Amino acid sequence: MASRNFYIQLIVRILFLTLTAILLGFGAIKEAYIWLIVAVVALVIQVFSIIQFINRTNRKIAYFFDAIKNEDFTLRFPEGVAIKSFKELNQSLNRVNGLIQEVHLQLQIREKYYQEILKQANIGIMTYNEKGHILYANPTIEKLLNHSPLNHIQQLNRIDPGLYEIFKSFRPFERKLFHLTNEREQIQLALKSTTVVLKDDPLLLVVVQDIHEELEEKETDSWIRLIRVLTHEIMNTITPITSISDSILKYYQKDDTGKVLPMDPDKMATAAKGLEVIRGQGSDLMEFVQSYRSFLNVPKPDRSPVSVRRLFEKVKLLTQRDSNNHIAFQWVYTPEDLEFFIDEKQMTQVLVNLIRNAIHSLESNDSGIITITAGIDKNNRKFMQVKDNGPGIPSEVLEQIFVPFFTTKTKGTGIGLSLSRQIVQLHGGILHVHSIPDQETVFSMKF
Repeated sequence: MASRNFYIQLIVRILFLTLTAILLGFGAIKEAYIWLIVAVVALVIQVFSIIQFINRTNRKIAYFFDAIKNEDFTLRFPEGVAIKSFKELNQSLNRVNGLIQEVHLQLQIREKYYQEILKQANIGIMTYNEKGHILYANPTIEKLLNHSPLNHIQQLNRIDPGLYEIFKSFRPFERKLFHLTNEREQIQLALKSTTVVLKDDPLLLVVVQDIHEELEEKETDSWIRLIRVLTHEIMNTITPITSISDSILKYYQKDDTGKVLPMDPDKMATAAKGLEVIRGQGSDLMEFVQSYRSFLNVPKPDRSPVSVRRLFEKVKLLTQRDSNNHIAFQWVYTPEDLEFFIDEKQMTQVLVNLIRNAIHSLESNDSGIITITAGIDKNNRKFMQVKDNGPGIPSEVLEQIFVPFFTTKTKGTGIGLSLSRQIVQLHGGILHVHSIPDQETVFSMKF
């Protein structure tokens, strides 16, 4: 409505301006100098009035937008003016100003709400740009790092140079662990990064969490499982030795003087067999201890670029004698020139162990398929997988398969998977398992 009245007034002024111009022309032709002078004065007044009329509206609108730009919602236009078009224009601007003010207040309330959530979160959150300037750091991360305020990642260098190097070289979708020691305590930090874009400016968002308590719980649980397995294995070996030793000692009888009486040949033969069993059990126990020592003394990886094609060919030769005719193997890798920076000998040992476990699980399957895959995932992380369509791993066993010396096989030391995980961790990667009963079991390594 305001724009309509403004439009009507502008048309009326232009019509009067046109009539004045006609009158000016008529006076010039007829040489009526009085009319000519009156027309010129009227023309000047009308042109000035039109300019003032338009400028008044433009300035009002300009003030309105400047006030919005500066978030000044106190600007109010008078609604008691005599000109109806200006009155309606002022009412419209005031109404729009009120709506924008309401939206702004809602955004402020929502921003404070989210900020309060971030402040109360028990994980640290930080965002910083490519130059290292920290745009936001919640109180939790300042408490974890024992430094406030945080304005630039170079401040982390004073906390710990290693922590600064992590933030300096962080890439999107990376996960890292860092052991931080300060004057108060020692904490284990888990860091995860992702990207956000703010006004075309790419930022890195890092989430930091203290997992010290969780690790302690996991460590305690792992020790309990390990001790349970060790106790089971040692008792299985020691019990026959003790029982047979007691039986052999009963064969030796003494007289009243303490002299050992002669033993008949049958008892001598039985004692000899018992000693052989004791020797065998002792050898098994020594082998078990030797396996334990090998698990504790994994050498540091001697890493170098290794072609997946060459690695797979080597593993294929080492596992072909273990495979049965009813098992089909699929070797898949992309791209063709894919390489891993690994210790070839150690990683070959891991793949061979995983494939042999898959072969063992498919012994009763007439259509077994084992798929060995290598590639690069959507997060630009290299991975290798060993997948089979066997019976799967029961859920109650799944949590224990990486515990040293735990095994469901009748033969074996039970350190294959735990040793494989340790090797992968020494390469800076992770080894985890996913199993669906009677469908598939997948062991994945990500680097």
